[in-house]
Amino acid sequence: MKKFSLLSTRAGAVFLAPAAALVGVFVIIPFFWVIVVSFTNKTLLGRTAVDPDFVGLQNYFTLFNPATFFTRGQFGFSLILTVQFVLFSALIGQALLGLILAWLSQSVSPTLKNFLQTAVIAAWILPEVVIGFAWFAFLDYDNGTLNMIMRCLGLPQADLLLQQPFWVIVVFNTWRGAAFSMMLFNSAFQSIPPSYFQAADVAGASSWQKLRDIALPLIRGHVVTDLILITMWTFNVFTPFLLTSGGPSYRTELLSIYTYRVAFKDFEFGRGAAVGVIIMLINLAFALVYLQIAKKKKAEAE
Repeated sequence: MKKFSLLSTRAGAVFLAPAAALVGVFVIIPFFWVIVVSFTNKTLLGRTAVDPDFVGLQNYFTLFNPATFFTRGQFGFSLILTVQFVLFSALIGQALLGLILAWLSQSVSPTLKNFLQTAVIAAWILPEVVIGFAWFAFLDYDNGTLNMIMRCLGLPQADLLLQQPFWVIVVFNTWRGAAFSMMLFNSAFQSIPPSYFQAADVAGASSWQKLRDIALPLIRGHVVTDLILITMWTFNVFTPFLLTSGGPSYRTELLSIYTYRVAFKDFEFGRGAAVGVIIMLINLAFALVYLQIAKKKKAEAE
């Protein structure tokens, strides 16, 4: 009789079995279920809730219908809005703000650095519901903190959630998500030999010159990794729903919110599943790019 070793392949399979079962039940099966449903007219109510019809690519043709593609409340409008949101919130907002905060924290006192990092990370780790409620309380037109301050200063009040809802969620997501970029760039800066910056100081280089000519070229791989990861996360973010619910007039209805409305408010599971499949394909493209870059970095390190 063979002895059972904890280092054997069989033992590894036994230990991995529970995790594999959970992944299969909660990831793999729903993944294929969504694909199958996207080719049907399944709904929550009516005959098609129990016995949906196979409609082929009809749901996808509806989503990409040129006549309604750019109309508010339709898939095309939400897709373009999401691309703009990712561009301003992730690529320009989070990455740039995180880079600036990480660079500034290199030259301040340890006390101020710890305070800065704690304040930024707190915005990232607090529950989304708490953050959403805090921002709503701050921006509310009638009783919000911002307008109370404006009234005390004798300045006109502003209903930003109604007048500038898109820029509100851009600033909100930038403020909340900059912590990841800051921590990643902070660790990247610390990996640079201090002698590089000391030599630049002797040469009289400014802080901007050290960042441009020394730091950024050496952390180029970290920058690309950060951009890909925050792009994926921002593309799927749902937190702005807590502030605007996708309104007013669908002006902040990102793809994640559009999918939620179609599937769980309009009860059109088939069309909602089709949107989900498209989102998964986009995420898959980002993931493949990230894996390719990670593979290239590993090859260069070896």
